[in-house]
Amino acid sequence: MKSSLISFIHKLRHPVPFCVVLLLLTLLSTFFNICFGAVDLSPGDILQVLFGTSASDSSIGIILHFRLPRCCASLLAGAALAVSGAIIQSVLANPLAAPNIIGVNSGAGLLVAASCALFPSAVWLNPLTAFLGAFLGVMLVVGISERIGASRISLILSGVAISNIFSAGIDAIVTVVPEALAGYSDFRIGGFSGVTMSRLAPAALIILVALVLALTLSPQLDILTLGPDTAQSLGLPVKPIRTLLLLIAAALAGAAVSFCGLLGFVGLIVPHIIRRLIGENSLPLLLGSALGGAALLSACELLSRVLFSPYQLPVGIVMSFVGGPFFLWLLFRQKGGRIRGRNS
Repeated sequence: MKSSLISFIHKLRHPVPFCVVLLLLTLLSTFFNICFGAVDLSPGDILQVLFGTSASDSSIGIILHFRLPRCCASLLAGAALAVSGAIIQSVLANPLAAPNIIGVNSGAGLLVAASCALFPSAVWLNPLTAFLGAFLGVMLVVGISERIGASRISLILSGVAISNIFSAGIDAIVTVVPEALAGYSDFRIGGFSGVTMSRLAPAALIILVALVLALTLSPQLDILTLGPDTAQSLGLPVKPIRTLLLLIAAALAGAAVSFCGLLGFVGLIVPHIIRRLIGENSLPLLLGSALGGAALLSACELLSRVLFSPYQLPVGIVMSFVGGPFFLWLLFRQKGGRIRGRNS
């Protein structure tokens, strides 16, 4: 019996069945997310609303205008932030790097705040400005850490400094233009209050395109993780590919920030768990991170609604309770500054 269980677990750690399990968990968390909250709905209520049969007005309002947009937002943000974190960790060869730690999220947030203050009616601009801010953040941190010594700690400290500067900029904008960010506390903590399908659409398009590009470039990411010298000797144009992958990571994180705020730790937790379970190969890592991030954030979104129902917590609070201890554990556990390569 014990040997059969161990054999079953080993089979699950193969990328294909593992991703199938993650997909099922994502679908299950999505279903629970739509069913449960301050008002519980039955599967029959959901089917009636989705297929346009006789449903009550209250069920229609709850599902179409509240739970479905938040559910889609949690899936998209979870997948985007997790894949962004996986790319950043692999490209920078730093297991502690993540969008919220090295200033990517706060850079996106700064330009979103500036865009909302200057062009309050141009909501469609937010994903674009968030992408520009995220890319600015990651390139600043990489440039500073390389200048002072590209070690693990210098990268993290540079990210913390840049993140605080960007956060101060967000505070300054909101102080001068208070109406720039509606629901500012939710934006700073990270949450999905007020999200609508129309607001989600531009960011969703960017996230889906960036995810496809990331999966397409997984072979190049595999070569890049062998080290710049080895990658160069194998004919890979290291700097252009590195910049392109960081652009994709910035697009993913920036698009997510444009509708979920400065949500942290998804891009740190999920890639580490996926790496430990199925290894370093980039294609299953990125695909597993996308599914794992979607499932994790969807589950946290559900918890944020039901833990203190009828009161609701921003989902960023739940993620901080999960991610903070994980980050401390990771700090104590890490002995080197680089992700181990496949042959090490």
